[in-house]
Amino acid sequence: MTFPSLPGLPAVDRCRVMGVVNVTPDSFSDGGAFSDADSAIEHGLALAAAGADIIDVGGESTRPGAERVSANEERRRVEPVVSALAGAGVVVSIDTMRASTAAAALQAGATLVNDVSGGRADPQLPMLVAEARVPYVVMHWRAHSAQMQQHTDYDDVVRDVCDELRERVDDVVAAGVDPSLVIVDPGLGFAKTPEHNWALLARLGDLLALGPPLLVGSSRKSFLGALLADEAGPRPTAGRDDATAALTVVAALAGAWGVRVHNVRANADAVRVVARMQAESAGAAS
Repeated sequence: MTFPSLPGLPAVDRCRVMGVVNVTPDSFSDGGAFSDADSAIEHGLALAAAGADIIDVGGESTRPGAERVSANEERRRVEPVVSALAGAGVVVSIDTMRASTAAAALQAGATLVNDVSGGRADPQLPMLVAEARVPYVVMHWRAHSAQMQQHTDYDDVVRDVCDELRERVDDVVAAGVDPSLVIVDPGLGFAKTPEHNWALLARLGDLLALGPPLLVGSSRKSFLGALLADEAGPRPTAGRDDATAALTVVAALAGAWGVRVHNVRANADAVRVVARMQAESAGAAS
């Protein structure tokens, strides 16, 4: 199994681990625990020390129902965090749908753009990425967070997501993005029901067949809380990390290029165990 290397990113022969730093007061996963620059920087450094290959910095919550923040506020949140982490030698990606925020983050030292809208929210963003020649995560997306759960109609969710992702990749390539720099993400939880998320995870091979490297972001999402519910209700976010690590094993075994997670240590261990087992299997087969 091969894991393509991309410019500015670590060359590793296994599934990569992307650690999440939400510089927001309203994230679903951490409740604003890292909403100021100092705590976000400290958290990013801790995630890198725990084994993250990439730290993904975002200044705008994309949880279901979230309202957008202004471009100025988003940049204010992320610029010092990106600059400090990059200055410390950490590989940083910027999680944004705005070209202006991506430009500021790239100037501050980010080396990857993670666009949950797949280029749909801001048509200038694919053009910026094309000019910068950096890796670009194109996620499946149908609407902004405040409206996205009104757009969950699919004939066959896996086929439809694959078709829509293929269209998005074609569009960003037409805008000038080098196809060899594109990474795709099925957007678990974005305009998806829990059943849709499980169907996509069960058929990761269909997503891999699209061609570009695959990033999977299942970490702490509500479909895991529903699965693990008890008489008190859905499992709280912080109690979903073991299930997240289990899905990391699933993704790594399938051949995903990377996983995006909040609690790095167990997931970093998981991808290394999978890589060692795959190497042993390959050696035995030869």
